[in-house]
Amino acid sequence: MSDNNYIVSARKYRPSTFASVVGQQSLTHTLKTAIASGRLAHAYLFCGPRGVGKTTCARIFAKTINCEHPTPDGEACNECASCQAFATQQSYNITELDAASNNSVEDIRNITDQVRIPPQGGRYRVFIIDEVHMLSNQAFNAFLKTLEEPPEYAIFILATTEKQKVIPTILSRCQIYDFARITVPDIVAQLQRIAADQGVEAAPEALNVIAQKADGAMRDALSIFDQVVASTEGHITYQNTIANLNVLDYDYYFRLVDTFVAGDVPQALLIYKEVRDKGFDSLFFINGLAAHLRNLMVSQTPATRVLLEMDEQVSARYVEQAAAVSAGFLYRAVDLCCTCDLNYREATSKQLLVELTLVKLCQILKPQEAKREATPIQPVAAAPQPTAPQPAAAQTAAAPVRQSVARTVAPQPSAAAPTPAAAPQSAAPQPRSAASRRRPVAAGQSAAGAAATQSAPAAQGDTVRREPFTDDQLAVAWQDYIKAHPSEHVIISAMQMATPVKIGDNQYSVAVANVMQQNFMNDSKHKWLSSLRDALRNDMLAIDVTVAESAPEPAILSPRELANDMAQRLPQFRALVDDFGLRLS
Repeated sequence: MSDNNYIVSARKYRPSTFASVVGQQSLTHTLKTAIASGRLAHAYLFCGPRGVGKTTCARIFAKTINCEHPTPDGEACNECASCQAFATQQSYNITELDAASNNSVEDIRNITDQVRIPPQGGRYRVFIIDEVHMLSNQAFNAFLKTLEEPPEYAIFILATTEKQKVIPTILSRCQIYDFARITVPDIVAQLQRIAADQGVEAAPEALNVIAQKADGAMRDALSIFDQVVASTEGHITYQNTIANLNVLDYDYYFRLVDTFVAGDVPQALLIYKEVRDKGFDSLFFINGLAAHLRNLMVSQTPATRVLLEMDEQVSARYVEQAAAVSAGFLYRAVDLCCTCDLNYREATSKQLLVELTLVKLCQILKPQEAKREATPIQPVAAAPQPTAPQPAAAQTAAAPVRQSVARTVAPQPSAAAPTPAAAPQSAAPQPRSAASRRRPVAAGQSAAGAAATQSAPAAQGDTVRREPFTDDQLAVAWQDYIKAHPSEHVIISAMQMATPVKIGDNQYSVAVANVMQQNFMNDSKHKWLSSLRDALRNDMLAIDVTVAESAPEPAILSPRELANDMAQRLPQFRALVDDFGLRLS
């Protein structure tokens, strides 16, 4: 076939009958029924995405209503003079206007002038206005009267991809038909018919990639199909299709999910490097990974597998991998990918952001490391003092105190009790009285808070920090935390309205406004309390969060009660009332 005779598939295989329209069966059935019954409106609005058949259906509709010998099923005969004139684009009864480039008042006036001319060799004159939403407001207003009261032989068909931009006065004068996106199976079936007609060998998975790339538009699918056929010389395979269309092979995503399940961070980063080396954008990669995880989610239950829109071979692979992961893993993984997508545009190091997301994905199913138990505090041996030895009675009295502290901080059943001489003098706290050790729980203090204040916290290192501090130093550390964490709105709001009040040795209480603030403070207590302990270098600090008693609500007075109250409190007001002889009750 010579180049001069070549016609692109989008034009060559453009439907000429309602039956050949792909993916719009219910809508075409409605139009054929209206034609067969003679119930034709004077204005139609065809709206929907690009490439789904709006203009094609408008032309078929215009040809069918002027056909001299329609078939019993409501189709045009394609043999009469009217149909032949339409096929050769010589029909005077069909006028098309592209509103994208002809959107002025003068263009609409030309249409209204042509409306006055009756049809030639047919029953109706059909005016098709494509991309009607591009008309200016003045053009819309100039078109209103003609659209509302056209001659009996005039029918208007308006087509648009953006119905919301058409003014309401136009919409109210039209019958509106919404065209749906064409599904992937319908596109694949149509491409298979075209490939067979052209003698092209096409793998089903390759046609599936083309259909997904078309995003519901048959015209786009045919254009992509022509592109792939030209580059593959009529032998379409999955590999040459994804190479030609710059589509990332879904095998990368299957491999990545396997690394997530295994917790293999290095392998996940190496796969990401392979993707970047092939020239794919990182944002495209992370969005593709999110789509893959979504497909795994819908593959886990038979009821939702229809949402896959894949061929059987690929669908079976998704079902197999979906059975190996839990729904909770997929929910968390999709959330991480969406978070990466949101932060991608503002990230300084975009590659690092994606790599960090992959690391987090590998750690979702990785077993949590067991928390390390607190290391028992070993007394540091002190060098013998040259001074006179301590009296035996004093050593005997101090030993129980040190042993009690050792049991409180970290019991060590297997180790021998240290001798009094080996215990460092700086580590031994001052002995407390029995009453101090049995201090009752303060009013409004929770049981958990009381336990936190009466027990020493577990040490992170080898010693427990016990440096003394004042209330002023705690207040400074409190304000420093507020300034350092401005993004923690609820916590900071509660801390700004509360002040730590001392209730015992290293024990404080703060009162917040309500239970919600109390819950937020307790949930993040490990964070802000650790920060305060670090600032004061004292691990014995304990703070309990309580709810403050609500202040009494002000009384609401009636106007008479308000006047009596003012008269009792303000002598000048009482004198004014007496001077004018007014009555307050």
